Amino acid sequence: MLARNGFNIALLSLAQHTKTTMRMQDTKNRAPSSRVLQEVIRQAPAEYVTVGWLTSALQRHSFGIIMLCLGLLATTPVGSSLPGFVLAIMAVQLVVGRTEPVFPHFIMTRRLPTTQLLRLGCRAIHVLKYLEKAVHPRWPMTFEVAKRAVGVIVLLMVLILLLTPMPLSNVAPAMVISMISLAYVEEDGLLLSAAFLAAIILIAIASAAVWGAIVGALLITA
Repeated sequence: MLARNGFNIALLSLAQHTKTTMRMQDTKNRAPSSRVLQEVIRQAPAEYVTVGWLTSALQRHSFGIIMLCLGLLATTPVGSSLPGFVLAIMAVQLVVGRTEPVFPHFIMTRRLPTTQLLRLGCRAIHVLKYLEKAVHPRWPMTFEVAKRAVGVIVLLMVLILLLTPMPLSNVAPAMVISMISLAYVEEDGLLLSAAFLAAIILIAIASAAVWGAIVGALLITA
C-alpha cells in the first residue's frame, strides 16, 4: 500500500512537472501580439469583417486585445460608459473561465469595413511593436497564478470606472485596465503583478472616499 501511494505521488509530481514545462515552453515560443494582429489583418475578407470573425481569428488573444482597446477608449472623457459596460461583460466571462468572449448576436454580426480595420490595425500594430520592447513574456509561474484573478480585478475597476461621478475619475481605472489587458495578452507576469498592485491601491482609495462620503452624510443628517 505504501509503495503504491509513493508510486502515485511520483506519477502526479511527474505529470505536474511535465505540464509546467510544456506551459513554459509554449510561453517561450508564442508569437508576439503584433505578429498575430498582422496575420489577422492579412486574412481579413476584402469587403468587411464581423465582430464574431475577429474574436474567432484572434483566438486566445481576443480577450486581451479587445480589453486593451476598450480600456484605452475608456480613458477619454466621453467614452467610458459603453466601453465600461462591455468590459464588465468580458470580466464576468473571464471569471467563469471562458477562453473567448461571447457577445449578443447583434454585436457578433456587426459589420466593420475592412478598410477601417486596416487603418485601426496598422496603428495598433505600431503601438504594440513599441510596447513589446519592454513588455514580453516573463515570470510565467506568477502569470499563471495571477491571471486567474484578472476577471475579478477588471470587474472591480469597471465598478470604479462607472460609479465614480468625479471629473476625470475614469482615467485611473481605465489605465489600470489597459495595463492588465496588455500584461494578459503578452503573458507578462511582472507587468500583471504591477497592475494588480496599482488596482489594489486604487480600490483602497475608492473605498476610503466612499467611506468618507458615508460618514460625512451621517454627520450632516445628525
